[in-house]
Amino acid sequence: MTKELSYTIFRTRKGWIGILASARGLCRVTLPQPSAAKTRQLLGDDLNHAKPSPQLFSDLTKRLKSYFNGSKVDFPDKLDFSEATPFQRQVWEVTRRIPYGEARSYRWVAEQIGKAQAARAVGQALSKNPLPIIIPCHRVLGSDGKLTGFTSGIELKRQLLRREGLTAVR
Repeated sequence: MTKELSYTIFRTRKGWIGILASARGLCRVTLPQPSAAKTRQLLGDDLNHAKPSPQLFSDLTKRLKSYFNGSKVDFPDKLDFSEATPFQRQVWEVTRRIPYGEARSYRWVAEQIGKAQAARAVGQALSKNPLPIIIPCHRVLGSDGKLTGFTSGIELKRQLLRREGLTAVR
């Protein structure tokens, strides 16, 4: 990345979260981590060229803390998909629209982008989601309703869905 980047790392009840953004929008958000050091690592090498800007992210920080405290929160923030493929962008944009407290299948996402047979490719795109919670990939399930494919682990996916009121997840 050669663009100007800003970041913040902050603590929530569930752990440390990091946010990295360009002038175009959010580039990366981490899920809660056990340490600030682990969070920095997950934000990647771009962090070396970013300036700390906690004030820039104060509203998003509050909303993420509220989310992890169990509140329903919206994330209408601008996103920077400049490093994504066109297919990833399509998948992430559809996934972003899945309402709080609801789930959809990988097949459903594939159908929404006009590629009904691309459920596996949807899963691959979601595994590269740089903005978990903002792009709620945890709300995407197998066609049979089973929890599948979450980079941070199935148990965290289950916890996030339960936090949103989905208790019948398998």
